[in-house]
Parts: sequence; C-alpha cells; structure tokens
Amino acid sequence: MRLRNIKGAAEAVSISPYCIQEPEKFKGNWHTLFQNESPIHIEIGMGKGQFITTLAKRNPYNNYIGIERYESVLIRAVQKMDQEPLDNLKFICMDALMISDIFSKNEVERIYLNFSDPWPKDRHAKRRLTSKTFLEHYHQVLTPNGIIEFKTDNKDLFEFSMKEIPDAGWNIDSFTFDLHQDASMNQENILTEYEEKFSALGNPIFKLTASR
Repeated sequence: MRLRNIKGAAEAVSISPYCIQEPEKFKGNWHTLFQNESPIHIEIGMGKGQFITTLAKRNPYNNYIGIERYESVLIRAVQKMDQEPLDNLKFICMDALMISDIFSKNEVERIYLNFSDPWPKDRHAKRRLTSKTFLEHYHQVLTPNGIIEFKTDNKDLFEFSMKEIPDAGWNIDSFTFDLHQDASMNQENILTEYEEKFSALGNPIFKLTASR
C-alpha cells in the first residue's frame, strides 16, 4: 500500500511539543521527561494514534510513548493532541529497530503491536514486528515481567507469530482467533482505526499476549 505524503507533515512533527526529538538523550531517564516514576508503555507502529490516545486517557497513572515511522501518519495523532493534550503521552518518529537505542534495560513495562505490516513475502520475515529480530530488541528493554500485546487481522502473520515467539524463547500467555467473540480477552479492548474497519467487514481479529 502506497503511503500518501502529507505536505508539511515532517515540519509539523519536528516542531510539535508532543514529539520527542533526539529520544536517545532520554535513554534510562524517561522519568525526567514525564516528571514521575510511573510505568512506561509503548506502542510500536501507532498509526494515527487512536489506540494509544484512548489508552492514555483511561490510564492517567501510566506513561505512554507512541512510535511511528512515517510523519504523514504521525501527524494525525499530533493534530488530536493539539486539540486535547495529555501529559502522559509522547510520540517518537523513528524505526522500531532503534528501541534498544532509546530505552534502557527494564525501562518498558508493556509493548503494544497493533495491526503491524504483515510483510507477506518469506524473504521479508525478519521485518515482521513479531520476528526473532524484533523480539531480541524487546527483550533488551522490557522489565522482567514485561508483556507484549499483539493484535492483527492477518491470519498468516498471526500463525507465524504463534510459532516464532515460542521459538525465540518467549511464552505465549493467552491467545484468541476471534477477539470480539472471546469475552475473557475482549474486556476493556480498545479498538484501533484498522480494527474498526476490519471488524465492520466481518473479519475476525486475532490477539495474543507474550512474556519471557
């Protein structure tokens, strides 16, 4: 899918008070930015920000950082924050492979992966956010009891993840092949923009949680 370029998005992201420039400077000291010692949760591939913005509103005693690679996507979340600022939410525009460069060991309590790019070709498997490559980066920043939550509508990606995660030495703590029909896992579920779209089409949503 071709990403539509939005004129002025890069500049708007670069000057937004909600977008952290040079995030590596906060490695090991994110509490100084938020001015508290609350847990840090991050969403990788946050898209337009509906999920993490709602999460931050509902949980004011956690700190949230949304990571998105493309300014033309991130700008939508910035615009929402302009209208309704949240003290416990910040954004970073960067590649997810850099997370171990900006977070220290045990600095992140939870990682959310929502409707990530499936990278369907076998030769691109390492680019999937549930691949062993990325799991190693998550391992470096998560607390010992840290959790990964993963949602997708792509069955092939989900089945890949169900195998890849245990093969990488992680535990799959819970999973469902139809989240919206699974009462035990659908409690307090926050929908992303993609989730709303796919659910309306009748597509089942897959979800798992994993830990080390």
